[in-house]
Amino acid sequence: MKSQLTSRLALLATDEHRPLLGQGLRGIERETLRVTRSGDLARTPHPLALGSALTHPQITTDYAETLLEFITPAESDIALTLDKLETIHRFAYTKLGDELLWSESMPCALPPEEDIEIAWYGKSNIGMLKHVYRRGLALRYGKAMQCIAGIHYNYSLPEALWQMLQAKEGVAGSAKEFQSESYLALIRNFRRYSWLLMYLFGASPVLSRSFLRGREHQLQELSDDTLYLPYATSLRMSDLGYQNDAQSGLSPQENSLDDYVNRLTSAVNKPYPPYEKFGTKRDGEWIQISTTLLQIENEYYSTIRPKRVIRSGERPIQALCSRGVQYVEIRCMDVNPFEPVGIALETSRFLDAFLLFCALDDSPAIDAEQSLVYAKNFAATVKDGRRPGLALQRNGQAVTLQAWGQELLQRMQPIAALLDAQRGGDEHAVSMAKQKEKLQDPELTPSAQVMRSLREHGNSFLRFGLHQSEQHARHFRAHPPTAEENAYFSQLASDSLAEQQAIEQDDHGSFDDFVTAYKASKLCQASD
Repeated sequence: MKSQLTSRLALLATDEHRPLLGQGLRGIERETLRVTRSGDLARTPHPLALGSALTHPQITTDYAETLLEFITPAESDIALTLDKLETIHRFAYTKLGDELLWSESMPCALPPEEDIEIAWYGKSNIGMLKHVYRRGLALRYGKAMQCIAGIHYNYSLPEALWQMLQAKEGVAGSAKEFQSESYLALIRNFRRYSWLLMYLFGASPVLSRSFLRGREHQLQELSDDTLYLPYATSLRMSDLGYQNDAQSGLSPQENSLDDYVNRLTSAVNKPYPPYEKFGTKRDGEWIQISTTLLQIENEYYSTIRPKRVIRSGERPIQALCSRGVQYVEIRCMDVNPFEPVGIALETSRFLDAFLLFCALDDSPAIDAEQSLVYAKNFAATVKDGRRPGLALQRNGQAVTLQAWGQELLQRMQPIAALLDAQRGGDEHAVSMAKQKEKLQDPELTPSAQVMRSLREHGNSFLRFGLHQSEQHARHFRAHPPTAEENAYFSQLASDSLAEQQAIEQDDHGSFDDFVTAYKASKLCQASD
């Protein structure tokens, strides 16, 4: 009997259906701190010449005022996406003065908490909502954690592909339901296998001592300013990075879209006593949106999310409920400090093959015990992934990371071949071969590469990070945007500032009423 993966690959290999593989979309969101020439956190406001952080479609801020976020348009070919990401960087560097973009996922040396400015989005109600939400994050988790940067990889397959599979497999129900549940199946397989991404692409085995703010840890000292774990791949994705006790019991419930929505809805509405102690206001000023476990759905720290483009004033849960899952957002990828834009084309080609494998392969429901095992495999890899002979758990048995990884790559090989057949060329196969080499030799991984490079900089994370940031700055400044590109982004900046001004002028009602309406999900009244 054919497996689901084999059957689906056979369908997609036909001349009739192979073109569907070129019709999905890829987008990237790259976060990066603005820093001074000495490698300190910049203390300047978001540059006005870059436009409005509230309304600009491609250049905004994430948590801190100095944490830039570059957002590409969604494209059918990831190579075009990366070209556009490169152009955003080149334009940004024409407006940064002497500042640099930090090359690492883990932050530079950070000043005291009170000196890290929370991102500002203007005085409109929606701008204040974004700002107050970030005040809440500072209250709950501290500001240092909000200065971590990453690469978010947005991935979709065309609706026509899902419709074809539903028809060929004779699955009842609406197209929207089949597509949503198929993306949830992709997410479950991602939970099973995402440890592999952390081994292959994790690039944060060290961090600045200042980041921990006196927290307890089991890290080792590499130098006066640098802490590490000898076999770590991604401390960013460990409990030292994106971690908080409040969410520890909020395990993923992705066996169906209803499960996922219900779990998040509960968390957004569930009072949480430690947050209730703070209240929502202090001396008349809002300090968090709510006292519930999550202020909003996006506070849930997850390695992958089901997503749908939201309408103005709409909450993410509303969008998923009414129109279903449109794409997935991969959130566990470290910034690669050796790549000017933070991610290589070769990495992206592998991600496309990996995610297509997750989408096409059989994906049974995950129970609570399995969920815990997958989380432990992931945690072991980010802290200890390069340790020789490291064993993970699979179906109640120990298996080495290398052996399991090679098995997964073998299963993905036909997918890489199919993607290459669709595009022409051999880029996916070449990337697959590179990943096999990393499994055979951990010294070829980015995390090992970081450790070697640190030695050239006195084992100082901060000196290494500054060196890479300066290198990247020279690259972008040596290739300024063309006149046409400069005019395009200058117009986007101007339009975004005008849009923010219009929003502020058209605002009606108090912020208190706005928050009440938002929490009640009454802001979006558009019908489908």
